[in-house]
Amino acid sequence: MSLNSVHGLDPRLLATLEAVVRHGSFSAAARELGYSAPAVSQQIAELERRAGLRVLERRPVRATPAGEVLLGAEQSVRNALATASVELDAMRAGTAGRIRLGAFASAATSIVPQALAQLHTAYPHVQVSLSQLEPEAGYHRLKRGDMDLALSYDYDFIPDPPPRMLRRTLVARDPVVAVVPEHHRLAGREVIDLASLAAETWIAAPEAALRLELLSQMAQTPGFRARLQYEGDDFNTVLGFVAAGLCVAVMPRLALGRGNARVVARPLAEPQLTRFIYAVRIDTRHAPRAVLDLERMLAAHALSALS
Repeated sequence: MSLNSVHGLDPRLLATLEAVVRHGSFSAAARELGYSAPAVSQQIAELERRAGLRVLERRPVRATPAGEVLLGAEQSVRNALATASVELDAMRAGTAGRIRLGAFASAATSIVPQALAQLHTAYPHVQVSLSQLEPEAGYHRLKRGDMDLALSYDYDFIPDPPPRMLRRTLVARDPVVAVVPEHHRLAGREVIDLASLAAETWIAAPEAALRLELLSQMAQTPGFRARLQYEGDDFNTVLGFVAAGLCVAVMPRLALGRGNARVVARPLAEPQLTRFIYAVRIDTRHAPRAVLDLERMLAAHALSALS
């Protein structure tokens, strides 16, 4: 690729390439970008003309090695623009405008509403939008500049640091508890050890990063062979199945919400498991004051919800 061809590349064409590769489809990328499918095809053809190389394999749709190079360039441009946008917002004092917040399900239904109500009182001219999503999707949108602040989590047994260029601040320590049906043989115990549940039927929540292999590792019991009968997309599903007497589970305490009269939640005996909740944003020297205050409000309401 010649120097002249690199200089002829248009960031808008790179953005089109990124959308096509991410969706694996010209038509889906066109819908997202507000173009027609033929227009997207023409833009990719123009990008290949300027690059002097094929950037896409068509069936299935995926980036060629040259396309991967250009995708890296597109991400670098987007990262730089997102960082600059945050810095400029901070320099404008951050008392007006908008905050785009992302939060995983149990945080979105517990600590976020109270924090946003408090923020509205302190910053009546700041508009906040909320997207409910899991940490990986939140990291992606932060890096693209499509989000200002996201709540994420990981577990002490399976730490998951964020990508470079993102800064995270600990908001809360959320203990994981055992959840059993109200008439379960262990419901009367003050604490429950995982080994005592080794022969039970389980429901896991893989979308929330609680997989059965992690429980097996934690139990440290020879022959631990818990039966995974069900998988739920969220913890509300998990609670429903446990309440029906079908299975047992473990889940972070915050995800219990207002609880369910037909389930019993008990602390885990050693080894315990903790979910760490973080506020994550682009790592810059400056951040809007309203974003920083929202971080503190989220932490305060998380502490209240877990106390």
